[in-house]
Amino acid sequence: MGEDVVHRSALVLLAAAAPLAAHAQTAPIAPADDPALQGSAQGDVAVTIYQNGQSLVQDVRQLDLVAGRTRQEFPDVSAQIRSETVTLSGPGLGIVEQNFDYDLLSPDKLMEKAVGKTVTLVRTNPATGAEVREQARVLAANGGIVLQIGNRIEVLRDDGLPVRVIFDKVPENLRARPTLSVTLQVARGGRVPAQLTYLTPGLGWTSDYVMLFDEAKGAIDVQGWVTLTNSTGTSYRNADVLLVAGNPNNGGDRGFGQLGASTIDEAGTETSGREKLGDYYLYPLAERTTIANAQQKQVSFLDVKGAPARKAYDWSNGWLQTQGDPRSAASVLKFSTSRSGGLGDQLPAGTIRVYMRDARGDPQFIGESRVDAAPMGSAMSIRTGDAFDVKGAAVVVERKRLSSTRWRTAMRYDFTNAKAEPVTIDLAQNGLWGDVRVIEQSIEGTRVSADRMEWKVPVPANGKASVSVVFDTRY
Repeated sequence: MGEDVVHRSALVLLAAAAPLAAHAQTAPIAPADDPALQGSAQGDVAVTIYQNGQSLVQDVRQLDLVAGRTRQEFPDVSAQIRSETVTLSGPGLGIVEQNFDYDLLSPDKLMEKAVGKTVTLVRTNPATGAEVREQARVLAANGGIVLQIGNRIEVLRDDGLPVRVIFDKVPENLRARPTLSVTLQVARGGRVPAQLTYLTPGLGWTSDYVMLFDEAKGAIDVQGWVTLTNSTGTSYRNADVLLVAGNPNNGGDRGFGQLGASTIDEAGTETSGREKLGDYYLYPLAERTTIANAQQKQVSFLDVKGAPARKAYDWSNGWLQTQGDPRSAASVLKFSTSRSGGLGDQLPAGTIRVYMRDARGDPQFIGESRVDAAPMGSAMSIRTGDAFDVKGAAVVVERKRLSSTRWRTAMRYDFTNAKAEPVTIDLAQNGLWGDVRVIEQSIEGTRVSADRMEWKVPVPANGKASVSVVFDTRY
C-alpha cells in the first residue's frame, strides 16, 4: 500500500471487484482471439448507426461461466449507454440485476472520492531530490484541493513544484473504462456465447458529396463520403458497420435532422436496388472497420463518373410586385439521380460541394448546398452562388381592378447579361395562389405547381431581354 496509483491502477481495479453477495462469483471474460481486438474486452461487434444520433450496438462475447448465480463484468461498453435498453442473450442465461459504472478513473475523480479520507502526500525537494511524506485528510475537492495536515489546513496548488498524492486503493464504482456489471443465473457452466445489445447516443454519420463539374462536356463526377463520428468514450474494434438513412422516431416530441431549403425540383419515383428496412435505406460498409473514440472516419459510398449536368441561371419573383433594383440570378447546377441519365442512386441528406477546373486545369471550389434526402430519379438543382454578370428586375407595369374580387396585373421582367456568351435564365413567378390565369405572355411559360410558373428567357451575349406577362387574378 503506498505505491503510486498510476503504476498499479489496473491491479487495484481487479482487487476491488468484490462480489455483490456471498454466493456470487466473478467470471473472467475470455480474451478475444482476433488480433485486432487485443486490449479490448469486446467480441464480435456490429454497430448500426442512425441519422438521429442513436446507434444500436451488438457485441457477441465468449464467456467462461460457472453454473449458478454469478457476477459478470462487461468493460468497453459505451460511456453513454442507455442502460434501460440493455439485453443479454445466450443459452441458459438469465439476468438478475445489472449496474452501469460510469464514473471513469481520473485524477479529479480520485480526489472527489477521497473527500473525508486520508491520503499520502509526497513532496520532492527540487534541489536535493529528497522526498518527504505526510498523511493528509482531504477536506474538499471542489474547484481546488483542500487538505488537513496535522493541525494545519493547506491548499494543494498547481504551482509546478514536484508534489504527488498516493491513494491506498481505487474507490468502488470508479473504473478505468466504462463497465456494465450484470448478475446472471447460469443454467450450465462452460464457455457460452452471449450477445450484449444496447442503444447509445454518441455515434453518428453524415454524408458529404464532392462534385466536379465539366461545363464544356455538360457532365459531373460525384464522390460520396460517409463521415463517422464517435464520442461515446469507447472504441469499437473491427466492427461490422451498417448505416441507416432516415429518421426513426426516438420517442421525443421534437423532430431531428431538419434540413434547409430543398434542392429537389421534382421528387423521383424510381425504386433503388439498395436494401431497405421499412422506409429506411441501409448502407452497409463493405469492410469491417474500427471506429475509435474521439475520431472522425470517412468511407466512400458513391463514385459516379460523367453523369449529365447543366449550368443554369434561376431568377424568381415573389407575389406580383415590383423588384426594381437589379438582382443577381442564382447560378445553379442541374442534374438527375435517375438510373438512366443520372447518378443512378438515391442520395442521403448531406452537403454537396461543387468544383470546376480553371484555365490551368486545377479544380477550384465554386459553392456548396445542403441537399435533402432525394429518391432515385429526382431532378436536382444545386445553387452554387450568385451570378456576377447576370441580373434581373421585375416591374408592375399596370394593375387594374376589374371587380371587387378580380384584378388584372401587367408584369415586365428585364434581364441583362454582361457575359461574352448568351445565357438562358429560368424565370419563376411565385405566389400565384387561387384562380390565377395568364391572359398574355411574350414567351410561352409552364405552370410547374399550384403557385408557380416558369419561363425560359434567352438573353444574348452582352445584351438585354424582357418578358411581358399579363395575369388575371381572383380572390
